[in-house]
Amino acid sequence: MRRLVAPLAGLALAVIFVAPAWAAGGSQADAARAEHQRIVNYWTSQRVAAAKPRDFVRTNHGFVPAAKPGGGGSGAVTGASYTGGGAASESVGKVFFHMAGGDWQCSGSVANDANRSGYSLVLTAGHCAVDETTGEFATNWVFIPAWDAKPATFSTACSASKYGCWTAQALVVHRGFATAGGFNTQATQYDWAFAVVGPGGSNGTTQLDTRVTPFALANFGQIGAGTKMSAFGFPAAGKYHGNDLTWCSGSIFTDAGNANLTWGMACDMTGGSSGGPWFVGFSSGVGTLGSLNSYGYSGVRNMYGPKFNSNTTAVYTAAKTATSNTVVN
Repeated sequence: MRRLVAPLAGLALAVIFVAPAWAAGGSQADAARAEHQRIVNYWTSQRVAAAKPRDFVRTNHGFVPAAKPGGGGSGAVTGASYTGGGAASESVGKVFFHMAGGDWQCSGSVANDANRSGYSLVLTAGHCAVDETTGEFATNWVFIPAWDAKPATFSTACSASKYGCWTAQALVVHRGFATAGGFNTQATQYDWAFAVVGPGGSNGTTQLDTRVTPFALANFGQIGAGTKMSAFGFPAAGKYHGNDLTWCSGSIFTDAGNANLTWGMACDMTGGSSGGPWFVGFSSGVGTLGSLNSYGYSGVRNMYGPKFNSNTTAVYTAAKTATSNTVVN
């Protein structure tokens, strides 16, 4: 069905809600609990170990799936293990999901949702939430904060981590990504998504943003070429193994190879870091969300991310009230 929501700063938004299959019978709360447990049960240690990074690099033949979006780099901090503590060490985590017949991994971070009771938001890449070639949403979507605190002791994806896991009740993306038809220049401009997660954690009843600190969205109008940003994620390819929170920090620049429509940063994080946050004003483990790890170029030692703008705000606003998968026009 289609619903029109109130304009945001003069921008009219058309929001399409896609009802989940479990909503047809029984109470919504019971169905949500059952769906959460089903997803928890799905992510056995074998599936977690086999999940592949879902990342893209640009070649002479266009964007192609690849495990290594960057490689090298010359930023102030390039691909270093993060040991600075603070909210970043707790609120950035791993994302696992099923899409296009396979199991995948990405990264994500907890976003502020204005204290919505019972729900929380996780920011990740659009390609970690919906298949850009078909517009189909991911399933079995789960977020595990502070992944590297106890990664080696998992019997399932949720039972032995520091805080447990949270599963998506809704995924919210922009139409510009969902209808891109492939990972291309259009997709790179809209490569963000918000997951709405319900109660979870180790006991299945904890609200995520009461357990770890959520991050606010930055004022995107104040971000420009030369702004210093700090990128985080869990790279799982090349010299990385997916179990260590890694970060890069340096001045951003526009991607001339992508018509200056996206940001770049010197960074050598590899596949699995997609969806990890880029912070503005990062200090003592805290910053505001200004972009995220999206793609790289084959043989180029940089990471690239979308320019957050009014479309990002529109998706964020819709996610604050979404209860099912949503495409924002």
